[in-house]
Amino acid sequence: MRRLDTGRTPTNLYFRRFDRHGHTRGMFRPRRQTMNTVQAKKVLETALICSQQPLTLPELRALFGDAVGADTVKSLLQQLQADWAQRGVELVQVASGWRFQSRPEMRPWLDRLVPEKPARYSRATLETLAIIAHRQPVTRGDIEDIRGVVVNSLIIKQLEDRGWIEVIGHRETVGRPALFATTRQFLDDLGLQAIADLPPLPAEVQDRLEGDGLQAALPLPEDQPLALDAAVPTTAGNDDERRTE
Repeated sequence: MRRLDTGRTPTNLYFRRFDRHGHTRGMFRPRRQTMNTVQAKKVLETALICSQQPLTLPELRALFGDAVGADTVKSLLQQLQADWAQRGVELVQVASGWRFQSRPEMRPWLDRLVPEKPARYSRATLETLAIIAHRQPVTRGDIEDIRGVVVNSLIIKQLEDRGWIEVIGHRETVGRPALFATTRQFLDDLGLQAIADLPPLPAEVQDRLEGDGLQAALPLPEDQPLALDAAVPTTAGNDDERRTE
């Protein structure tokens, strides 16, 4: 069985051995602490299950006093993923690190444990989020140009309060408008590692977003309100928006 070093005892370090009277009885060198793969996986598994937040690779390495290399920890995590492959819980890597989470197909049963209905977001809110996610960084004016309507301040505040968007700077132009981008929390909530992992928008919408006819790109088709968000419920409503001139 493969063994992993979990200690850094110098090879030239010796200790004196004393008898009960305090007399020297010789010298000895302590053994290196070792841990087999099964034990190491058990340590990682326990830490990940007990953690309230995703754990990064450096945090997981710290469990072994940084004596286990990053590649070894990654290999152990991949083995854990395989160990849990046939269970209702899976080990995944998201933007903030590694975590255990329930599989999507378990949601109908788990929802019965929480009778409260999840927060629902209007179409306008989800469209605004989609624009920020796919075109970031963007200003409020950019969003209004694309959607063709004035963005209600409550929409921006709602997304900020949810932890999905944040101001990352200001555009060097008249008024120095704030630049919005998505957060790590946004990726974590969708179970993604990076923005590149977002599901693509419908082809016709993506073409218009990349072209000049931006106002025609949104609203999105009714049969596919938001490609990037299958987990967030949507509801009707326009958040008191008005069409821009």
